[in-house]
Amino acid sequence: MLLKVIFLGTSGTVPAPNRNPSAILIQFEGIKLLFDCGEGTQRQMMIAKTGFKIDSVFITHLHTDHFIGIFGLIETMSLNERTEKLRVFVPRENVDFMKTLFRMFGYHNLNYPIEVYGLKDGDEVDFGKFKVTAFKTDHIVPSLGYALIERDRPGKFDRAKAEALGIPPGPLYSKLVRGEAIEINGRIITPDMVVGPKRRGRKIVYTGDTRPTERTVEVARDADLLIHDASFTSDLQDWAIQTKHSTAKEAAEIAKKANVRQLVLTHISARYSKDATPLLKEAKEIFENVVVAEDFMSIEVKYRD
Repeated sequence: MLLKVIFLGTSGTVPAPNRNPSAILIQFEGIKLLFDCGEGTQRQMMIAKTGFKIDSVFITHLHTDHFIGIFGLIETMSLNERTEKLRVFVPRENVDFMKTLFRMFGYHNLNYPIEVYGLKDGDEVDFGKFKVTAFKTDHIVPSLGYALIERDRPGKFDRAKAEALGIPPGPLYSKLVRGEAIEINGRIITPDMVVGPKRRGRKIVYTGDTRPTERTVEVARDADLLIHDASFTSDLQDWAIQTKHSTAKEAAEIAKKANVRQLVLTHISARYSKDATPLLKEAKEIFENVVVAEDFMSIEVKYRD
């Protein structure tokens, strides 16, 4: 199953000539989710040719560089004659404010409904084959990170064992993979006789703006991809603490503690817009498999087995 991440905006606070404010699109098969929606996101979507058929939008916090682009996007969806409901998720402290903004802008009269939901630490949004879990982060205003977690997959089917047990190819194989027992010549065959243990699904974690936290380590444990705030290098540690952001070194330390497969540094300060090498170099001293996000960079997250 396709699981792809497209970075539509990777700058911190303000746009840079080569970076848009925060926005990440994640596609799981036919479902497209937008995480944050900074200024100009819809234009980035046009350039990336992602289309505008977004199922849900998850906002980490209500600093404008993370959500101001949603208004233009909503208008464009309406002009494109969207009829499907759009769900917008925000920290629960911001629900009334967001609903008020949408009402003031007349979005209750669009040709499609918009529903705003508030989330808190530990809340889950079910998408069937995967879920999105909210987790508390540490920023100046109420803020959340989000983890997209694919549900466990069935174990591998051992055809040789099935044939040895006299099971004919066909629908009986599917039943066993689904966890159902079958009967062959009066003998009950259970799934564990031909199907291996369940296989772990994939996990992507996006922190939004935050100081490094143990909660992030907990949620990101063994993640395939951790997308972490890395606004500054360590020489600006005091400024990172004051503004509630992370340094590249701190992001790498989180990745190492959590044993993630790959780290992506994002929310890059404009001071590194021409050269993000210092951020990459600092992180690599601690965690090797790391890249600095670039606008329009795409990562396909594949199964480990």
